[in-house]
Amino acid sequence: MRFTKMQGCGNDYIYVNCFEESLTSPQQLAKTVSDRHFGIGSDGLVLIMPSETADCRMRMFNSDGSESEMCGNAIRCVAKYVYDRDIIHKRQLSVETLAGIKYISINADDNDIARTMTVDMDAPITEAADIPVFADRSPVTDLKLTAFGREFTFTCVSMGNPHAVTFIEEPVSSFDVEKFGKVFELDDHFPHRSNIEFAEVISPTHLKMRVWERGAGETLACGTGTCATVAAACLNGICPREPVTVDLLGGQLIIEWKETDGHIYMTGPAEFVFDGEI
Repeated sequence: MRFTKMQGCGNDYIYVNCFEESLTSPQQLAKTVSDRHFGIGSDGLVLIMPSETADCRMRMFNSDGSESEMCGNAIRCVAKYVYDRDIIHKRQLSVETLAGIKYISINADDNDIARTMTVDMDAPITEAADIPVFADRSPVTDLKLTAFGREFTFTCVSMGNPHAVTFIEEPVSSFDVEKFGKVFELDDHFPHRSNIEFAEVISPTHLKMRVWERGAGETLACGTGTCATVAAACLNGICPREPVTVDLLGGQLIIEWKETDGHIYMTGPAEFVFDGEI
């Protein structure tokens, strides 16, 4: 099988061009290729496929083999892949996902190489039942969860996949994400589990965030998680509805929750790493 490794802000996946390749059991394949010691090494597996409703289709599997509805960093890499390789050479792309069709604007350099992309991530979902999260009211901005004797207040948002965001007082760089993240991911309030974001407020337009991804553990970045974090910040009056820079372990994303259409727009890079065969 031929594959390509790509990364967006350090969130790395193995990409397979299913316009040309065919494969079975992607769940097991995701576990195999993701293993950083005995496989290729990645946060998961992404299939780039034909679509009957959009320019192309993306299926994304976490490193534990579970399929996720959407990945913001991966979808930028999908856009770069099909654009740079002339599979779909359009500055405005549509990509089918389990979270619906997403629309992407390609920002290419002077050599017509896609460098950054702006993704219309649609409107954040704030109804508890639709996220889903077990809570008494929506939006869910005060879900209190306790682990290891410490209480956290979470805001819950879906960007096509569930997220729970908490703002902490200490520097997020030294916070024990693994210790708390793997407990909260499996909390009974989240019937489909949840991605967990720990965020630090630098200014009203500047956040730092680390993420414990459902099915993958801590990763260097999470596009949907970054969008959910900014949405949570806006819901709590921390950030205005204007571009917000979010520092992640693997780089920066710029997120804007626009007043005009209610959609969240994510701008960030996508990078080719290498091609190979396995």
